[in-house]
Amino acid sequence: MVPAFGVGGGILYGWSVRRLLRLLVISGIALATLLLVVAGTGIFVVRHSFPSYDGSIELSGLDADVEVVRDANGIPQIYADRPADLFAAQGYVAAQDRFFEMDFRRHVTSGRLTELFGRDALETDKVVRTLGWRRVAEKELGLLSPATRQYLEDYARGVNGYLDQHSGSGLSLEYAVLSLKGTDYRPAPWTAADSLAWLKAMAWDLGRGNMDDEITRTKLAATLPAKTVETLYPAYPYDRNEPILAGARVEGGKFTATPAESQAPGRAMLTPDVLKSLDSVDKVVKALPTLLGSGDGIGSNSWVVSGEHTDSGKPLLANDPHLGATMPGIWTQVGLHCRKFSPQCPFDVSGFSFSGLPGVVIGHNSAISWGFTNLDPDVMDLYLERLTGDGVLYNGKVEPLSSRTESFKIAGQKEPETITVRESRHGPLISDVTDEAREAGELAAKGKSSEAYAIALRWTALTPGRTADAIFAMNKAQSWTAFRTAATLFDVPSQNLVYADREGHIGYQAPGKVPVRRASTGDWPVPGWDPKYEWAGTIPFAAMPTEFDPADGVIVTANQAVVPPSYRYDLTNDWDYGYRSQQILERIRAAGKLNVDAMASIQLDTKNRNAELLVPYLLRIGIEDEFEKQGQDTLKGWDFTQPADSAPAAYFNIVWRNLLALTFHDQLPEAAWPDGGSRWFEVVRTLVAQPNSVWWDNLRTPQRESRDDILREALVDARAEITTKMARDPANWQWGRLHKLTLTHQTLGDVDVVDRLFNRGPYELGGGSSVVNATGWNAAKGYAVTATPSMRMVVDLSDFDKSRWINLTGVSGHAFSGNYTDQTELWVKGETLPWAFTKGAVEARREHTLTFTKPAE
Repeated sequence: MVPAFGVGGGILYGWSVRRLLRLLVISGIALATLLLVVAGTGIFVVRHSFPSYDGSIELSGLDADVEVVRDANGIPQIYADRPADLFAAQGYVAAQDRFFEMDFRRHVTSGRLTELFGRDALETDKVVRTLGWRRVAEKELGLLSPATRQYLEDYARGVNGYLDQHSGSGLSLEYAVLSLKGTDYRPAPWTAADSLAWLKAMAWDLGRGNMDDEITRTKLAATLPAKTVETLYPAYPYDRNEPILAGARVEGGKFTATPAESQAPGRAMLTPDVLKSLDSVDKVVKALPTLLGSGDGIGSNSWVVSGEHTDSGKPLLANDPHLGATMPGIWTQVGLHCRKFSPQCPFDVSGFSFSGLPGVVIGHNSAISWGFTNLDPDVMDLYLERLTGDGVLYNGKVEPLSSRTESFKIAGQKEPETITVRESRHGPLISDVTDEAREAGELAAKGKSSEAYAIALRWTALTPGRTADAIFAMNKAQSWTAFRTAATLFDVPSQNLVYADREGHIGYQAPGKVPVRRASTGDWPVPGWDPKYEWAGTIPFAAMPTEFDPADGVIVTANQAVVPPSYRYDLTNDWDYGYRSQQILERIRAAGKLNVDAMASIQLDTKNRNAELLVPYLLRIGIEDEFEKQGQDTLKGWDFTQPADSAPAAYFNIVWRNLLALTFHDQLPEAAWPDGGSRWFEVVRTLVAQPNSVWWDNLRTPQRESRDDILREALVDARAEITTKMARDPANWQWGRLHKLTLTHQTLGDVDVVDRLFNRGPYELGGGSSVVNATGWNAAKGYAVTATPSMRMVVDLSDFDKSRWINLTGVSGHAFSGNYTDQTELWVKGETLPWAFTKGAVEARREHTLTFTKPAE
């Protein structure tokens, strides 16, 4: 989070009680006065930015009138005669509902947060400028098709039409709050590059998990044997959890690793200078706001079944991306309809998009439907660069570094600040962002240090690509062939794409640029001075995993392994371990004929397959004290599901958190403490079969502990903790009382007092980490929900109007608007909304009509 401002001040030590009381009285009077002012003006300030959903508005550049029909949830369905008008209207509507969010996102992606929030945001801006998200987006514009560039320009024209008519608090309440700080700010016009830069933020959040693990592995290898580190990163359990594509469906010989691929850096290589550089990169990664979320909870479910599994005889497709929980929600819903569908106006599409980005990202058109989950291939590599003078060592020679200067305008500060960004052949030196690493490099350049290191990031998203072309091509696709052709353009972030069409076909395609490495798997940083660690291009699209109309009529993707070990290329070693995907598969296979409601019920599945493994071990532990044994007794007969009102789920998850702490906190640094997700399910699964493993021993005690000692202590400690947190009587235990979701505003949500204007919740939830209803939580920090299904949709290919959808919050980003959280209560209950698509269905749900007209001449 990037707070806009802090509530500062305080009481100097030594003040008398009388002076303190006087301060409190004065503060109370000031507060009362403020409340009176708020009572008189608050309604105006809050409602000042609410957009008009009815009436007529002039919008420049239109060829003909455009109609926007909204239902009671404010979801816009836009009707136009040509694409230029359609996307201009979408831009205007997006600005109506979410302009502050759009503005914040473009400040993040261009490294200009300091213009809004002052010095507090400087480190974040330095990281983004070093990575160069905006610079890459500007280069991408020239690669896109003329049609896509025009769509982006049309969208920007619509956004700017709204900005021409609104300003300050008339745009959003957040600007009124920022003005209290004295921030003199007026938004710049929207540009096509502003939309494209958001794709870089998406790629960062959805791809950085591999790099986080790479850093953690390497830092652990400095103190632990490499084999011990590897036990914390188990291999994917192909024998228990199926990959997306079974072995018989994938061609290619077995990929044979060379010794270098499986070896961690030697201890001699992990010098204090190298570790300092890694620490610098770690700080850099943590300095960036997580716009889509981070950690184990970031993933998704999607699956598609053919007509042989459905009541209607036509396919059904489900999708629920698991992302960070923000206020407003990450997605917004929209329909884009050409009044006369034709090659000249080829859009009749509805679904979920991002504010600031034209088109529909996930959804369906009149012929096909598609969904996404994160494939999460390893597309980032850290190169350790040996600094020599003004260059870096490569293949026995010194290569010069390229450099550029970045300047930062800082709110409340007259003079800008600058940094120098340096790049090697492998990418930007991201360790330079921190003062320590930059100073070490400067000493080396001046000959005052015999050796210094920096770390460069090589990342596929820093090469300009054509993902924006892919989005519009998918929106227009009417067949599997056209959809796959669109996927060839989807460079980053690499996703699992599931597909269904009205003809009855289903399919899967993995797109994206995934590097082919010559001498590494990407699990560890590699020496930048050795040419053998260069990439040998990227995996050809023709060799990327794909499937069309599988014999069993089922495709499930939930971030598990995509392919079996026989696949010829190395995609990643960091899959989700398949607990969600296997549960979905088993539900489908047991369901018989499916309909929309049955598909939606699978999305709400809360079975904890980790509990299914561990509870039998926990029940074997002897506990004599009757009070302590009451907790253990709640686990008897439990079906391992985790609804919000479940007592055994509450107790088990506290046991799980204590078990992880007792087992690992004594032997791992805090930054590597278990978050409790699927990787740790697999680690502990292996350990429970090794009752005398060194991991069970608590190094903080003189005796040697075994597995059963730790399990007993976790059970007893959990009984004490749940009594303190909840109740003595197990009948009053409920998982949702611990597992709460607070929807937090991304910029002002952590600012005292102000947060009450924008945040919503808490909401008590069921589900949990690495279960199908993936309400993730971080066991290293607590039980609060950190990631959620950000939306849910089920598409019925027999009749699109029978489809269902729901958003985490609502389409509006205006606090106190009726559409700010009008979908949240339904989402919490697991309910969905009708998804009107055809003109007749949209008309039946019409609540508002806004018409855009050409300006009078």
